Amino acid sequence: MSRFPAPTDTVTPRQPRGQERVITANRQTSWAFADAYVAEDEALHWARDRAREAGLRSVSPGTGAALRLLAASVDAKAVAEIGTGCGVSGIHLLHGMRPDGVLTTVDQEPEHQQSARQAFRDAGFAGNRARFIPGRALDVLPRLADAGYDLVFCDGDRLEYQDYLAESLRLLRPGGLVAFEGVFANGRTVDSGPQPSEVLRVRELVRAVRESQELVSSLLPVGDGLLCAVKR
Repeated sequence: MSRFPAPTDTVTPRQPRGQERVITANRQTSWAFADAYVAEDEALHWARDRAREAGLRSVSPGTGAALRLLAASVDAKAVAEIGTGCGVSGIHLLHGMRPDGVLTTVDQEPEHQQSARQAFRDAGFAGNRARFIPGRALDVLPRLADAGYDLVFCDGDRLEYQDYLAESLRLLRPGGLVAFEGVFANGRTVDSGPQPSEVLRVRELVRAVRESQELVSSLLPVGDGLLCAVKR
């Protein structure tokens, strides 16, 4: 099994002094531009405000735009979401899904799901476009249908990400896609210093996805890192 690369594993050509600052500044500006590329509507702003008030972390606008694209790319009719929050990621997923698609979203906090339900209504989605299931993800996922989903989006407990991967492989149809939010862990995933258990688990996930013969994967540098993989 190969090792997840640390920053020192990659050697890049040294830039002339001063040019490094220009490249870094341009890159940061480009990332900021990409993150704001897809304008968010009032329903999304409302959902973000509710999440902020509840102390929840929402996906970035760039990550949301990527989720729209991924849902559209697999022509998603059935999507499972782990971590409803207040509905930010769900709105983006629904925008990318087919008009008759249904989002099944799981969260331990019913009051957060009530905010998401309101946000979905405000975004113009009919009530039958989303199925809300309160409960712990690893209790709920085994009850969902084998090969019944086009996309699984994981934004729950990072300590459970490896377990979500196993469940996702069962839930996805061939050609379906799984995505994990927050795999950069604010830069700690590639930091060589001592890290908490959740970061070590994320590293294990990244290795497992990269080395799986069952998956075709990519790590997208949007938001706090979006790990994506297609099931063969």
